[in-house]
Amino acid sequence: ETFPLFFSASKHSPSWDPKVTSPRAPILSPPLIPGKLPVAVDPPSQIFFLGGRLIFGPDVRSLIATVCLIVIPVIIFAAVVSPQLAHGYQNQIGGWVASVSIIFTAYILVLLLLTSGRDPGIVPRNSHPPEPEDIGESSNLSDWPGGQHGSAGLPLTKDVLVNGVLVKVKYCHTCMLYRPPRCSHCSICNNCIERFDHHCPWVGQCIGKRNYRFFLMFVSSATVLCIYVFTFCWVNIGKTMDTHECTFGRAILKSPISAILMLYTFVAVWFVGGLTSFHLYLISTNQTTYENFRYRYDRRSNPYNRGLVQNFIEILCSRIPSSRNNFRAKANEDSAAFASTLSMGRVLSPPKMSVDLEMGTKRQAVGAEDMEDLHSQIGSSMGLERCGTEPPHFVGRKGCSEIASDIETFAEEFGMDNKFTERKKIEPHTNDNP
Repeated sequence: ETFPLFFSASKHSPSWDPKVTSPRAPILSPPLIPGKLPVAVDPPSQIFFLGGRLIFGPDVRSLIATVCLIVIPVIIFAAVVSPQLAHGYQNQIGGWVASVSIIFTAYILVLLLLTSGRDPGIVPRNSHPPEPEDIGESSNLSDWPGGQHGSAGLPLTKDVLVNGVLVKVKYCHTCMLYRPPRCSHCSICNNCIERFDHHCPWVGQCIGKRNYRFFLMFVSSATVLCIYVFTFCWVNIGKTMDTHECTFGRAILKSPISAILMLYTFVAVWFVGGLTSFHLYLISTNQTTYENFRYRYDRRSNPYNRGLVQNFIEILCSRIPSSRNNFRAKANEDSAAFASTLSMGRVLSPPKMSVDLEMGTKRQAVGAEDMEDLHSQIGSSMGLERCGTEPPHFVGRKGCSEIASDIETFAEEFGMDNKFTERKKIEPHTNDNP
């Protein structure tokens, strides 16, 4: 049974159900692995590690800078400031201060990995635009000048009902689907992201439905770490003033590392602390960063606001949905996919052996077995042309003459001109003598 991507508001359907997806949505997968063919390959945007277990955004290199900005100050703090504190106290406070800072930093790095190395909520793409019967009756062409349509004559927007409020959802020309509510297409990652918040260059990943909680924990924990380092550097400066009976300026000269770390954490806490405060406000009103800057909801117009307590429960305590993509799925390299393409009535085209320009993969040669399969498939297709009939799926899409033209193009692509020509010459003779 075919389910639409949304419920039509004109049919008085219930609120948006995130479980309803398009059956045509393909499964995404990591780039080609030698000897394997992935289920589907999207334009080069995500970067995969460990066979698809970790998925990063295209700007994953910025993670190196982020890790250095976190780890290097903590190492200096544990190696320089903590021993200075240990000299002034007899209860081994210096060792405890260093241990806590290192353990807490490791915890922050885990949160950083959970934020940047997981699927943020990528909506699987459609292999082709939705059929008109899958769209529903309610459409809105007012956003198109002169009532124009999008791809394949589809309306640009649709109206859906969310908690009793009509919300417009837009058609994504890149992903060939109507975006669910609160979904937006990231131009950097080149994917539609559920509950899109923003693309964070510091973590090298989009922040969406499946990693927003870890992002909030990451920035709030970084704020606590900055305050922790600043506090003990201040304590070390005060201990230096008491030990040497000097002014604050002279204490800074005697312990310059503490002063530098105080300045660094003071500046950093304004960024991560301000970001934490801003996202706590967004959670309290159930908004995303994208919605806050674009729509400016008030209390009455925001259909997602469920109240202060329920908003925090939804973000911090609700179950994180499973990924809608299987990035580890692969298929054996054979011609089964091509044969199914013929049966479904799709246009014949040579299999794309060259994928992902970033991986530097060159086009693979077609093996002898694949060539035999292609010859047999072309023969069966010519049989369809000889009968002068069309399968049901071909009606209204391509005639037999167009299919034959596609077959000729396919044969020329793989150097099968001679055999294809011979078949065409033999067929009239076989038809005259049944």
